[in-house]
Order: sequence, then structure tokens, then C-alpha cells
Amino acid sequence: MTIEEALAAGAPPIVAILRGIGPHEAVAVSEALVAAGVRLIEVPFNSPDPAVSIAAMAGALGDRAAIGGGTVTSIELAEALAQAGGTFMVSPNVDPGIIRRSLELGMDVLPGFLTPTEAFAAIGAGATSLKLFPGSVLGSAYVKAIGEVLPAGTRIWAVGGVGPANVAEFRKAGVFGIGVGGSLYKPGDEPATVGAKARALIEAWMACEA
Repeated sequence: MTIEEALAAGAPPIVAILRGIGPHEAVAVSEALVAAGVRLIEVPFNSPDPAVSIAAMAGALGDRAAIGGGTVTSIELAEALAQAGGTFMVSPNVDPGIIRRSLELGMDVLPGFLTPTEAFAAIGAGATSLKLFPGSVLGSAYVKAIGEVLPAGTRIWAVGGVGPANVAEFRKAGVFGIGVGGSLYKPGDEPATVGAKARALIEAWMACEA
């Protein structure tokens, strides 16, 4: 499943970032996330055996969730992600070569940017979705300001320090989606704990639409 397919099926634009997850818990935690309603799931490549986790998650949940990889900092990692069955690539920076190769491999891309220069470099390489990182450091006012100069249709996803407490202000500023890591999952968390946090996060997201 791709990001677009998950969104079309009704999933909120929330990426669960499972930094530090291991293969022994990857499927169970992902099942809890999907049951709670989070269907965009990222395994950062600085986690233990990330390709193994991604492959297991894609095999078990690939028809119900978009499974991707994060902290993709080389073309080799992008290729490993695609081979494992990942459908989207997330990076902490803008590297046009990685963006182009990921698109060639059929994956969606969410490159991380901080400045307008980086944003336009990513767009020039083919990205239409951008990860503002770290989102909480720059704040919602920055989101609004930079959104005014980006091409129409560009999707900004805020990542880093974004959660139930401040999701409303980021939505008001115009973010398309968010990525949530440590406040949603920490290594060793039980699936039930992660599921409960995911439900609270979705409730906060949906409350902004009320």
C-alpha cells in the first residue's frame, strides 16, 4: 500500500516513526497501530535490522498500511528499503540523488528540509511532499510563512516535537500531515501502550476538524 492508497482509504496523514524497533516486535506494534487507525508506519534505518523489520511488516500489513523507511541517507539504503518492500522513503535532509533514485524505485518520498533553499532543491528533484524537521523548534508560524512561497500542492509534514498537545496549531498553520516518534513509541513499549497513544493522537488530530 502506498501513502496515497492509505489516505484514500481514510487513514489520517499521521506517520508513526518507530525508531529503535527490532524485528521481534515490529509486526505486533504495527498491528496495534493499524488497529488504532494509524496506517503510515516508518522504520528508521538507524534501528536494529531495519530491513528485516520492514520486510516483516510489509508482508504482514502491506495491504492495510503503507510501510516505509526513515533516516535514509544514501542511495544504497534507498535501494535496500525498496527491496524490503517499503513504499515510501523518509530522509533527514535533502539529497537530490536519493530523492531521484527513490522515485525511480517507485517509492513516495518525504525528504527533510529546514530552509526555503532546501525545500526548493527537494521540489526540483521531484518531491511533492516535504518533511519540516525539526518542526517544534521552528514552530507553526514558520510553517505558515514558508507555505506561502512553495508551489501550490506542496505538502508539508511537520516532524519533531509534534503531538497531541500542539497538533492543532500546526494544522491551523497549514501542515498536511505530521510524523510522531518518541511520544508515540519507545523501544520496549508494549503494543497495547502504543495503540492507546495512537488513538489519543488521532483523537487530537480529528478534533481539529470539529
